[in-house]
Amino acid sequence: MNSEEPMRTGILGGTFNPVHMGHLLLARAAAEAYELSKVLLIPCASPPHKKAPDLAASEHRLAMLRAVAESDLLLDVSDIEINRGGISYAIDTVKQIKEEEPGNELFFVVGSDTLVELHQWRDIYDLLKLCRFVAFGRPGVLRRGTLEEEDLGLRPPWPERLLQDARTGRRIDISSSEIRYRVAEGMSIRYLVPPEVEMYIAEHGLYGG
Repeated sequence: MNSEEPMRTGILGGTFNPVHMGHLLLARAAAEAYELSKVLLIPCASPPHKKAPDLAASEHRLAMLRAVAESDLLLDVSDIEINRGGISYAIDTVKQIKEEEPGNELFFVVGSDTLVELHQWRDIYDLLKLCRFVAFGRPGVLRRGTLEEEDLGLRPPWPERLLQDARTGRRIDISSSEIRYRVAEGMSIRYLVPPEVEMYIAEHGLYGG
């Protein structure tokens, strides 16, 4: 990449409670599809759209992400939402990253199921102008007829643009809630999370383990 060209930065947010292999595969798929220089993993302080009574303390979620990022040059971890505190809104986060990385192209990475929720996000039209949303779905989810422009609930030209940037990715059926359940029940989480995360959860007794 020419040094004068802007860096392409991916943004992947979430509770990461805990981070698992599905998150990391999504980050890698986005980086390969859009030639991203790095992907910022950004754990939220409090999620805006769901209750999280079993949310691990922010220092634990940050520590697990940093342990994973240490062995992958693609990944970087940002604590801007943790430091801000309160409910995490994407518009505030993207504005802050824009200030810290002026001139860089920002790619907001989401699963395809998030596309139909975007119309509910705070200041969504301002957000769509600040960064490019790239969505990844399981094979079959994004075929024509399953997700149409009118399903997104946004005014033109955004539905068309968003669906143009929707791709099939290697998304595996892993959820953080399943991992927390398995830990609480004394079941193995090997191959569902990176070894560093499995070790950290055991050492700190997270999720009732």
